[in-house]
Amino acid sequence: MGVVMGELRGTHVPVLLERCLELLAPALALPGAVHVDFTLGLGGHAEAVLERHPDVVLIGLDRDTEALAHSRHRLARFGDRVHFVHAVYDELPEVLAGLGRPAFHSGLFDLGVSSLQLDEPDRGFAYSRDAPLDMRMDQSRGITAEEVVNGYEPGELVRILRVYGEEKFAPRVVSAIVRERAKARIVSSAHLAELVKDAIPAAGRRTGGNPAKRTFQALRIEVNAELAAVEAAVPAALDLLAPKGRLVVMSYQSLEDRIVKRAFAERARSTGPIELPVELPGTGPSVRLLTRGSEPPSEQEVAENPRAASVKLRAVERIDKHDQASGAARERPRMSAHGGQGRKRPGARQEGEGH
Repeated sequence: MGVVMGELRGTHVPVLLERCLELLAPALALPGAVHVDFTLGLGGHAEAVLERHPDVVLIGLDRDTEALAHSRHRLARFGDRVHFVHAVYDELPEVLAGLGRPAFHSGLFDLGVSSLQLDEPDRGFAYSRDAPLDMRMDQSRGITAEEVVNGYEPGELVRILRVYGEEKFAPRVVSAIVRERAKARIVSSAHLAELVKDAIPAAGRRTGGNPAKRTFQALRIEVNAELAAVEAAVPAALDLLAPKGRLVVMSYQSLEDRIVKRAFAERARSTGPIELPVELPGTGPSVRLLTRGSEPPSEQEVAENPRAASVKLRAVERIDKHDQASGAARERPRMSAHGGQGRKRPGARQEGEGH
């Protein structure tokens, strides 16, 4: 689907730009470094990487064809240092194989809805503006929010709102939707937002911002299969990350952050039998956590870019197997009677895990 280039739609202030660049810098300095921007968007983070690291090759993925068109225009001056790919981030293995790249050295996920999608009312993401109920990040394929709202069984709608939107008034909201759609099809974002507002008790509307935001988040996640994509994409990225390579992930809601936290924590632990006094070769952690828990934005960052308010940043570095394996079993700290730490047992907290 072609996009006619004109004035840039959407405003874009890259979230936590300097912190991302700081964390990724050692990996971007590796010989022949390849950086993957999994959520290219309008190209703000990508542009900074290319400017500050003139030898880096960048692979930019986005499912949104309009975003890709704008990024192609913005990054045109970097020539063949940039490869633009219309793909969802869980398609990384196929993307790298198609480009003849066995691995990448630096990667950035900036999850959630983009500035372009939020700022343009015709995309249907914003509950504060009237638009057709679309919400597809890739408008060339897939089910729309209108089809979900009008076609899903009530029980499935309740599940989506509860799980993806963490909406405690999901049954009331769905009852209102079902009553309304029996009269006429619900086709606009403003109409849906008003239905949600009226369905939520007055006490529940006093805090937490716009009462429709949880329902809109849930529908967006369902339409774009966002959580399934993250669940597949993060482990795949860790598998393809080169030794000493680094991966940064920014999440904006707890469901995504939980998936990222779990994927990172699993790779940061030993996989060897816990009863052995030594860590067998090849069973040690494959990544090192670079952040202690999730990092929030600073007050200054939020003041300059309000959309950064809910961001949670996590980062890891791939451990070099040559540094990890010496050809012999490595002794691991024993658990002492006074609570000294050996390998982390399932369910226990490890340094670097958090919130």
